[in-house]
Amino acid sequence: MIRFVTGNEGKIREARDYLDDEVRQIEYDYTEIQSDDLGEIALHGAHEAFEETGGEDPIVVDDAGLFVDAIGGFPGPYSAYVEDTLGVERVWQIAEQEENRRAHFRCIVAYYDGENAETFSGSVPGTLVAPRGDGGFGYDPIFEHEGNTMAEMSTEEKNAISHRGRALAKFADWLADR
Repeated sequence: MIRFVTGNEGKIREARDYLDDEVRQIEYDYTEIQSDDLGEIALHGAHEAFEETGGEDPIVVDDAGLFVDAIGGFPGPYSAYVEDTLGVERVWQIAEQEENRRAHFRCIVAYYDGENAETFSGSVPGTLVAPRGDGGFGYDPIFEHEGNTMAEMSTEEKNAISHRGRALAKFADWLADR
């Protein structure tokens, strides 16, 4: 069994699509350290959650962000904070002024079992555009991949190309080879 630390049921469903092991949701509010490195943030969370929840079964924590090329990868690991404070529309207004609107979503899945600590990364390239679509969450309305924003895609379409899905696929391959 793998315990996935998240309050987001959608992440659990996506993890179950990729992993053969039983995935159980654990709601634990680990300390999110300040770092420019998603892997460092996720690994810290996995270590802390493992210790605080009894250290019996492996823990998985993910961290993700939107990285905008023209503004040095910002907001990156600070994406949730920026969304909460500035909002998605303001991020679009900043990006709109740039000639280069390339961006990517990146996710790191961190695994810790008390002995082994591993990270797996996934990324999906795109372009920032004016908000479109009614689905998704977060930056989905302004992130276009191959002609559609993430907010215009169905959950199945989005999950098929998602940064988290790509990281989970690498994690699943690693687990299968153990």
